[in-house]
Amino acid sequence: MTGKLVLENLKHKPMRSLLSFLLIGIPVTLILTLVGLSHGMLADSERRARGSGADIMVRGADAKAILSGGTATLSEKFLDLLARQPHVQAVMGVVTHPVELPLVVNGVDIDQFDKVSGGLHFLAGGRFQGPEDVILDQYYAKQKKKHVGETIQILNRSWRISGVVEGGQLAHILVPLKTLQDLDSVKGKLTLVYLKLDDPANTDMVKESLKQLLPGYPIWSMEDVASQLRESVNSQGLNEFIAVIVGIGVVIGFAVVCLSMYMAVLQRTREIGILKSLGGSKGFIIRIIWAEALLLGLGGTAFGIILSYGARLAIEALQPASFQVEIVYAWWPRALAITLAGATLGALYPGLSAASHDPIEALAYE
Repeated sequence: MTGKLVLENLKHKPMRSLLSFLLIGIPVTLILTLVGLSHGMLADSERRARGSGADIMVRGADAKAILSGGTATLSEKFLDLLARQPHVQAVMGVVTHPVELPLVVNGVDIDQFDKVSGGLHFLAGGRFQGPEDVILDQYYAKQKKKHVGETIQILNRSWRISGVVEGGQLAHILVPLKTLQDLDSVKGKLTLVYLKLDDPANTDMVKESLKQLLPGYPIWSMEDVASQLRESVNSQGLNEFIAVIVGIGVVIGFAVVCLSMYMAVLQRTREIGILKSLGGSKGFIIRIIWAEALLLGLGGTAFGIILSYGARLAIEALQPASFQVEIVYAWWPRALAITLAGATLGALYPGLSAASHDPIEALAYE
């Protein structure tokens, strides 16, 4: 009986119910999109790092973390030194330059890149044909609406697009190494070096050997890179920011449900009087209000999940290279719990108010 009353109450004011679902769903969408954005960008960074095909990364002595600045301080002489080490099959020097947050341009020697990565997977076009050529991945090309043969403005100059490659291969933007070195006035210098080994099982052994050979230089396996990326994302206030959004979600859920249910109580004063005159207890009245609030929370969560898919599609359509969003299913029950907590709190005052109505006064209410 309680369930039927609750459903009829929601159907009686469909616009109020829909607006309540929408307003409750908005913070759910914010939470799920923010979490999906952090997971998606982390996964993309890891995918591109592994897409280099390398097993070990070496950075300049001034680099303290994977995501630290892109200053080129390594001499190109390190390439010959590292290439002569046991189990090293190929080396690749890279210069990085930020262009638009969170994207960077990577200057590469395409022959070195082919030896380390096994070759780029071109969807259109091909390798660099000149010093002013650029290779884009499919996501950045889509974001900028560019095709092979067209020009694109990067680093305050025009580049000819020589090729478009699959995503996940080191970087979204590749330019000739010598050209980027000249632009950054770092001739003969590198930001980092990637090493391809004859067998990934030798990674730890080679890493320890290189640390003895190059004391003071950060040397990481690709597993280390993935771990540091995760730590960097988690240490940049993301968890605290998510906690703030969660708090906002609880507050909005509380406010929406409280207002919605309070207005419902005022509109149903006579109905409440009839229920009480027929023997309905205070607990029964509170259960009806509480059940309706929980149903609003469930509907709002479902609405928020649907909207999160829409948010992902919008971001992928507008900024597929800069931002990647994943659907994190593990957060669906968390979002539901957050919403139901706000709905429960929001139903408290209207429920107590309805339960305290005097049946005679309620029946006389117009």
